[in-house]
Amino acid sequence: MADIQIGSSAWRLVEVGRVLKLEGGSLATIVEIVDHKRVLVDGPSSDPKLAAPRGVVSLSKTLLTSLVVEKLPRGARTGAVKKAWEAAGIDAKWKETNWAKKQLQQERRKALTDFDRFKVMRLKKQRRFEERKALAKVKASA
Repeated sequence: MADIQIGSSAWRLVEVGRVLKLEGGSLATIVEIVDHKRVLVDGPSSDPKLAAPRGVVSLSKTLLTSLVVEKLPRGARTGAVKKAWEAAGIDAKWKETNWAKKQLQQERRKALTDFDRFKVMRLKKQRRFEERKALAKVKASA
């Protein structure tokens, strides 16, 4: 007989403690599962842009992240959620994710003026010229 390996999936599950990204860009953690379409969330982030008030949210309007607040009891109140959030270091972990970095870059680009976009274009052209010059040098020596 063949050995069968049974392991858990790498899916992001809807579970108490799972951190969600809400529609407005804020972060919240699942405190209680109301039904198969809605959850009670609380987002006690120290960053005002990421903070979310406690409330019921539809799962269709959220995105599951890979972050989880471990050992969060079901139906925990805001104070307990805040302590667990800070103990898990969710804000710092979020800022290290590629998702947050990409979002920050998009915000920066959105805030650029016309002259800033022109400067970025000139820097890109300069970098491209240097790369091509180095590549031509390598090709010539080979």
